[in-house]
Amino acid sequence: MIFTDSEHAYLSEQELGRLATLGPDGSPHSQPVVIWFDPATETVQIGGPELSKSRKYKNVLADPRVSLVIDDQSPTPNALGQTGRGIELRGHAEIVFLDPPLHPAFDHETLRIRPHRIVAWNLEPITNPSFGSGSHLQGYNSRDV
Repeated sequence: MIFTDSEHAYLSEQELGRLATLGPDGSPHSQPVVIWFDPATETVQIGGPELSKSRKYKNVLADPRVSLVIDDQSPTPNALGQTGRGIELRGHAEIVFLDPPLHPAFDHETLRIRPHRIVAWNLEPITNPSFGSGSHLQGYNSRDV
């Protein structure tokens, strides 16, 4: 299992993210996307109408390296008073064909994100908060998978 239980739960509840791909000249291209977390494969899938005509699709064909950020505001502050929480998945996107598609209005072509690095913040409870230098890093988790 590459995701923690808290990360699994968070990804299962989310529907929106921002996908960054690399354009033909190497510049970043960021796009809001609808996401589906697949707990069986531990991947995130992204679809859309006419996806194969999109810049993100063309970028992935040329260079599969991506970054996907999924974040929101928690309704309840953590022990440090922070409400921002989220997860960034850095990895590779592959193009897969799904039948049926993720949504009736979407193409069968789908981007599947396989993370190589996970950066999460404020998804785990902070049990013994400390204040002062470095306190903003509590609740932050970064690892290669």
